[in-house]
Amino acid sequence: MSGETDLNALLATLSAQLVEGTYVFVTLPDGRLPAGLAPRMVFQEDEGTTLICLKSEAEAHGLACEFPCRMITLDVHSSLEAVGFIARIASELARHGMGVNPVSGFFHDHLFVPEGREAVAMDILARIASEAA
Repeated sequence: MSGETDLNALLATLSAQLVEGTYVFVTLPDGRLPAGLAPRMVFQEDEGTTLICLKSEAEAHGLACEFPCRMITLDVHSSLEAVGFIARIASELARHGMGVNPVSGFFHDHLFVPEGREAVAMDILARIASEAA
């Protein structure tokens, strides 16, 4: 198993990086990725293929999109088996009236927060880390 599993250690060492660009969610009913599109995430669902990509790329390919958002990468190598890490963050964001769409990669977790709320989200993440330290 790779990555940190201890919740206290994860929270105490949490740092976050705001990724450049506005992202959106797209669904492709036929699952065919347009040539030249480079999504950050692809997930196959029964109803279609979900993509997270830059808004500019979606618009350039004429794709209908939803949820303009900003991507925040959590710079701590959390284990895929870590318990409570994303729940703690999502709960704190919810207390501030903010929804979040988290995505876990092998090395890091990524948060997609509403565009325009990214500064608040970054402040909340910094507070979580400082309280846990």
